[in-house]
Amino acid sequence: MNLEITGKTKLCGVMGDPIEHSISPAMHNAAFRALGLHYAYVPFHVRRGDLPAALQGMRALNIRGLNVTIPHKVAIIPLLDEIDPLARQIGAVNVLLNDSGRLIGYNTDAEGFLHVLVEHGIEPQGKNVVVLGAGGAARAICFALASRGAALTILNRTAAPAQACAEDISKTFSLPMKVLDLNRENLAYALQQASVLVNATSVGMLPAAGASPVDRDLLGTHLTVMDIVYNPHKSKLLREAEKAGATTINGLEMLIWQGALAFEKWTGRQPPLNVMRKAATAALKKYEK
Repeated sequence: MNLEITGKTKLCGVMGDPIEHSISPAMHNAAFRALGLHYAYVPFHVRRGDLPAALQGMRALNIRGLNVTIPHKVAIIPLLDEIDPLARQIGAVNVLLNDSGRLIGYNTDAEGFLHVLVEHGIEPQGKNVVVLGAGGAARAICFALASRGAALTILNRTAAPAQACAEDISKTFSLPMKVLDLNRENLAYALQQASVLVNATSVGMLPAAGASPVDRDLLGTHLTVMDIVYNPHKSKLLREAEKAGATTINGLEMLIWQGALAFEKWTGRQPPLNVMRKAATAALKKYEK
């Protein structure tokens, strides 16, 4: 169904830096059309220093909802009027709802991540899991894994954010947790003992698709490797993990699930998952051409 943009159209979108790679507009607009909803979804390029102004603009323009991506998921928290308890526990927000000018922050990354694990038959209980990164997405993923009883090792280029992530999770869960600097020596040590590796950094994302956070020789058949990078559809990390005999999971399904949960908060309607999946996959194929 093609819907005309009118004065009744409600606006949603995604803000981040960079944002040109996002396939969320294709996914959400397809879902709005499928349900005949008078909504439209657009990308907003918002740099770090412009975040407070962007939120004022959201209020002034009566934008109904926004997805929040790199680098704003943590920095946005003190700027909001209300934080959902789960998002506050995680320490990161990836969804905003504008309730009559009152901006409420939620986190759908954690639940979206768990949906993906369940779909792939992975039970984190008792597993040693290595997570790369300590930003907003990594925080949600670590929280989700801890909630299911995983033993975590967090590696990040700078120690302070990783330590803060671990300390915040420890307030809710008493589980084995290590924090290490992200370098080859520490990766080699951590991956020898792990069964799951999650890349929660942006390394390997377009336009730098030729990069990988892990050297190929550190990967092996004992690992399940998930990369939250979804564009390109198969990152260099996943290609090399496949060659090493590891099981691989790309980031597209997490994007779809977190987006579907956001869609429900904005519209009050059940999201058409199959429509969203089809549109997201088609949008990725256009990038690959």
